[in-house]
Amino acid sequence: MFDLPLWPPRASTTAGSVDALFIFLLTLCGFMALAIFTMIIVFAIRYRRRPGHQAEQIEGSNALEFTWTFIPLGIFLCIFVWGAYIYFQERTPPRGAAEVYTVAKQWMWKFQHVEGHREINELHVPVGRDVRMIMTSQDVIHSFYVPAFRIKQDVLPGRYTVAWFHATKAGTYHLFCAEYCGTMHSGMIGDVVVMEPAQYEAWLSGGAALGSLANTGQGIFQSLGCSTCHRFDTQGRGPNLVGVFGRPVLLEDGRTVIADENYIRESILIPAAKVVSGFKPIMPTFQGIVSEEQLNALVAYVKSLNPPPAGAAGTPNLKPPTSQPETNR
Repeated sequence: MFDLPLWPPRASTTAGSVDALFIFLLTLCGFMALAIFTMIIVFAIRYRRRPGHQAEQIEGSNALEFTWTFIPLGIFLCIFVWGAYIYFQERTPPRGAAEVYTVAKQWMWKFQHVEGHREINELHVPVGRDVRMIMTSQDVIHSFYVPAFRIKQDVLPGRYTVAWFHATKAGTYHLFCAEYCGTMHSGMIGDVVVMEPAQYEAWLSGGAALGSLANTGQGIFQSLGCSTCHRFDTQGRGPNLVGVFGRPVLLEDGRTVIADENYIRESILIPAAKVVSGFKPIMPTFQGIVSEEQLNALVAYVKSLNPPPAGAAGTPNLKPPTSQPETNR
C-alpha cells in the first residue's frame, strides 16, 4: 500500500496519526456508502410494486430514533476528539526545537537558520530533531506544505505563523505552496533535505560563515539607533528588552499580552499599536525601512536576550553594546 504513487512516504512523527485518522474516515465513508446502496437495492426489490402487496406506514419507533441519533453522534464525537488531538499536537511545537525563519514570496521559499545559514527553495534539517518553522510572506498568502510530513500551514503577509515537524527518515522530500499565489504558483516548489546528524553538522560547518541570525540582528539594532532608547539600565525612553520574550507585558491601556514573535514584529512596524505601561508612544515606525529578513534578525536578537533555561546548553545570550533592547511599544 505504501508503494502506491498517490500515497506519499511517512517521514515525520505525526504522519502516522494523520494517516490513521484519514484511513478511518475513508473506511467509515466506504462502509456507509456500501450500506446505503445495499439497503436501497434490498428495499427496491422487497418493496417493489406487486399486486396484492402494500407497504405499511410506520407511525413511530423510539428505538429506531435513538439508534440513528446516538450512534452517529458517538461516531462524530470520536472523530472530533481524535482530530482535535492531532490538531493540537501539530500546533504545539516542543520546547527546544531548532528554529528556521522562513520568508515566502512570489515565487520562492527563503530560509534562514539561527546559525546564520541561508537557503532558497531547499531546506536542510537533521533527522530525529524537532524543527520549528517561523514563517511570514513578503507579498500574498502562501502555504507551506510537505506531504511526507503531513503538515500544511498558511503563510500570511504582515504576521508570523508557526509549523513544526520531527523528521524520522533521511531523504529528500517535496515542498509545495498549497495556496494559489499567482501566475507561477505551480513553480513555487522546493525540497526538504533530511540528513543524518553527522552529515548535517558537516553541512553546517561548510559554506561561508555569515554569523548567527541573532548577531546579524544585533548589528541592525545598533545601526538603526535602537540602543539609544532601549537601554540596559532603567534610564532609557523605551522598555528594557532583556528577558522580555515569552513573558507577559502590561500595556498602557491596561491589557496584558505575551511578548511572542508577532508582538515583537508589531512593535517594530507599528509601535503605537501596543505601548508598554510607563512609556510614551515616541518610537518611529520602521514599516518599509526594514526588510522581512531584517525583521527576522531583529526578532532573533530580542529572543537571544533571554537567559537560557537552567541546565540548557546552547548559544549564549548576546550582550548589547551599551544598552539592552525591547521593542519600543
